[in-house]
This record gives sequence, structure tokens and C-alpha cells, in this order.
Amino acid sequence: MAGRRRVSGSSVVALCLLLVSLVACGGRTAADPARAEVQGVLDRRAAAVLDHDRAAYAGTGAAGGFDNLSEVPLAAFAYRVTDVDRTGDTATADVELSYRVEGYDRGAVTAGRTVRLSRDDAGGRWTVESERPAEDSGQQPWDQGPVRAVRGAHSLVLGVGQSTGTLRGFADLADRAVPAVTRAWDGDWARRVVVLVPKSLDGMAGLLGSPASSYRGIAAVTTGETGGRERAPADRIIVNPDAYGLLGGLGRQVVLTHETTHVATRADTTSATPLWLSEGYADWVGYRDGGRTPAQAAPELARAVSEGRVPARLPTDEDFGFTADADELARAYEGGWLACRMIADQWGEDRLDAFYRAVGAHDERAGAVEDATDEVLGSTPEEFTARWREYLRTEFG
Repeated sequence: MAGRRRVSGSSVVALCLLLVSLVACGGRTAADPARAEVQGVLDRRAAAVLDHDRAAYAGTGAAGGFDNLSEVPLAAFAYRVTDVDRTGDTATADVELSYRVEGYDRGAVTAGRTVRLSRDDAGGRWTVESERPAEDSGQQPWDQGPVRAVRGAHSLVLGVGQSTGTLRGFADLADRAVPAVTRAWDGDWARRVVVLVPKSLDGMAGLLGSPASSYRGIAAVTTGETGGRERAPADRIIVNPDAYGLLGGLGRQVVLTHETTHVATRADTTSATPLWLSEGYADWVGYRDGGRTPAQAAPELARAVSEGRVPARLPTDEDFGFTADADELARAYEGGWLACRMIADQWGEDRLDAFYRAVGAHDERAGAVEDATDEVLGSTPEEFTARWREYLRTEFG
């Protein structure tokens, strides 16, 4: 046909070979070898961490943080490069860090990291210049300084800027919390916890990747994925030492037992579980062996009820926001605790556990409490709320 030229098969092959450095046959951009090279550097870096090999770690680049994590008992530690932005002899890699603490984590903790690298002129080798948390990820303890580890019978406490004696105190509290939770919660759980104790509130906020103002006055939080045992591999109790230091002995124990309860119930806590139930149950376990009266443990709600301000409804999730008014937040926690206490008192502790699991087993939030109230308690949400309001009047009357 005029105006067209037939190209032989051998010509096509030659053309592809000619263009392979620019565009691969099929229109796909050829892979930059830098990504594989960066992955190799980070693989060697991770292996050096697990082997406690300072020289090998230094051979991959910046070695300033090696000693910071030397006391962390790691069962696994690995990097996975997800993207590399290269400009000449410098590169920035987006990386997923995954690691497991030996004897404590069922699965890996994952965190986004940003790694900057450079390549030398002589051998063309990539080396790490710096590593930091990705923009949307929190810090790891070793990002804040040398980590000191203290082991308890049921706990591992990892601290930064804290004395061994202080960390031992947290281990003792956690070692009392784990048996207390086991006595209350009949579900399957690891019966051990990892507690992170940073130097200050700012350190806590750094670990959580949030502003410090969000946690001022909050003594501790628990992090982890909800929604099934396979998705709850590695919980962490993170302490705010500024607020924790203001508590008395009983208060400190209640807080650690509360947070340990979240670890124990994680696999049965889902998006269907309202906060009044998850936080109320954790407080119920925390106060269960303490002997405190409702008026002592729930002073804000006791004051409101004595003044005739009996809540019209159970606390909503919004009532538990860390930015809420302090008194309102206290009443939310106290209201959830007393709802769980009422179930334990009037239906029995086994029913309380069954109710918790039944709510979490629901596919979605809508209908979860309603169905569990019917199936486990033989009641309705309206009857339950009326009963709870009367319970408050009785306890604080």
C-alpha cells in the first residue's frame, strides 16, 4: 500500500532494544535501578539492627540512632521501599517499617518512614543520610532518644528519659493489672502488655503523631487496631508522664488496669462498639477490685445527679472527645462505667462480658446495641436507659 512501509520482526526487536533505556516495549517506563539499590541498603540496615552489629549498621550510612534501640527486644525488623524520588546523586524514599517485639507482638507494628540517601562518586553506593517518621506517622520510641527496657512478669516497659526505678514502678503496676483483667474478662488474650513511657507530654504526642494539646490531662492511651484477633497484633499503652505523675497510688493502678483492659478486649472491640461501652467496661475492670464507692469514683456525675441533672441518655462517642470540657468528659466516662457496673450488678458479670462481645460481633454500629440488649439482657435500649437513670438516682441519692 502506498505511503506505508512494512517493518520486519527483527526490526521491531532492534527498535525495542534501541529504546529500552528510555521506554520499555509495551509503553511502560523502565524501572529506576535506584529503588532496588535503596531497598538493598535498607535490608542490610535492618539486618544490622537484628544482629546488634554496629559496624554493619554504620556501613549503611548515618549511625546516630543505632544505640537508641539496642535494648528493644526485637523479633523482626524490616523496611519496605514503596517509592523513591531521585534527583541525581540524592534520593528520598518512602518506606514502610515493620517490626515485632519478641514475646509480645502477635503481628508487626507498621509505620511510615521517610529516608534520605546520597550516592558517593567513587563506587556509586547509596547510603542513608537521615531517617524520620513520615508526615502522617508518629514517632517510634527510639526517635526520641535511647530506649531503656524493663521487664516484668507480665509486661515490658520501654522508656525514654526515665530512670530504671521509674520504669520498674510501671512494670509493677502492669504486673498487677494483667491478673486483675484476667479475673474479669473471660476472653482469650495474650496476658501481657507493652508500656511506652516517654519523657514528657510532648513525647507522648510525638509517639501518637498528634498535637500535645489533644492529650493534656489524659494519663494514658492505648493504641492498636480493632476488628478481629488477626487485626489486633500489637497494642501499646502510652503514658503521659506529666498527667500520670499527678495521680495517687490507686489512681495510677486504675489507669494501668483500664488501659490493660483495652488490650485484652481489643479483638472483640469493633467499629460497632460505642465508646460508652468500651471505656465504661475498662473503667469497670479498673475499679472492680479497688473498693471505691460510686460517689468516690464518679464525683462529677454524682454532683450533677444530686443537683437534679440526671442525664437523659447514655454518653455518645462525641462526649468522649479529648477536646471536650473536662467536666463533661469526666461525666461521659463515669456514665459509661456506671452503665457497665449496673449490668454486672443486675444481670451478672458473665452477662456483661457476653454483652460486650455481642455488640462487637455486629457487622455495623446500627443495631449493634439494640440486638445485644435484646439477645443478652432481654431488654430494649429505652428500658435499659430508663433503668440506668434510676440506677444513678439510687447510687447518688
